[in-house]
Amino acid sequence: MKKAAAIIFIALAALLATDHCHGGNRKDRPADYAGSRIRFKVLIHYTEYAEEAHVQFAHQTIGFFRKLTTGNGFIVDVTTSLDSYSPEELQKYDVLISANAAPQGPEERKLFEDYMENGGGWIGFHAAAYNDRNTRWPWFLEFIGGGVFKCNNWPPQPALVRLETRRHPVTKNLPKEFVIPASEFYQWSPEPKSDKDIKVLASLSDRNYPIGLKDIVYGGEWPLVWTNRNYRMIYLNMGHGDESYIDAVQQLLFINALRWIVSTNPEGNPFNDKL
Repeated sequence: MKKAAAIIFIALAALLATDHCHGGNRKDRPADYAGSRIRFKVLIHYTEYAEEAHVQFAHQTIGFFRKLTTGNGFIVDVTTSLDSYSPEELQKYDVLISANAAPQGPEERKLFEDYMENGGGWIGFHAAAYNDRNTRWPWFLEFIGGGVFKCNNWPPQPALVRLETRRHPVTKNLPKEFVIPASEFYQWSPEPKSDKDIKVLASLSDRNYPIGLKDIVYGGEWPLVWTNRNYRMIYLNMGHGDESYIDAVQQLLFINALRWIVSTNPEGNPFNDKL
């Protein structure tokens, strides 16, 4: 009898603890639990037809974001062809991650434009924003801030980053300055900050100059992370080779970017559970 009473007491205590976690005012709760519900969906787009270092990064990006799905909090799908999706199918994804290339060909480009113009979310890494005189995609040039490829450092190397602001969800919990793993970094012309719609969040510190051992860059503004205020998008200049996921601060930056894009979905923030 005493044993049965003890079991009942333990069960009631557990139930009360659960109520404390899930009930009451949001500010009084230690956590939100989604249960078996999927909060959002991610589509990673990449190409195998790129230089080896960019393919390495894409494969590691797929592994990194898939690992974050532990517990089934969200879904990650992967494709090498956007035009295999209808506009309606693509719109079901809260965020599209371009790991190593921008959409190619008229069908993919039109699909991407429609997705973004209708509230889609985008995270682009490194080569996903590369463009030059041969790209011939005016919409995309405006989308990423008007800058075309100017130059880069070579070989890939670590670099000191400075935050331009800590008043943004993507950078609020990052150090004001930090060193990121080795990468090739693109510089742009004109500099994206000159576009009134672009908000630069982080840049290479000018204390890096001169940067490079073969191809050397001696100065200039060098934004690394920015967003276009007209879209749910963020671009990160990192993404060359197999070292981008070895550093905890840079991983945190990537996760912050994902969470921010997902949280700004016009259909609602999936992290704000209704009570």
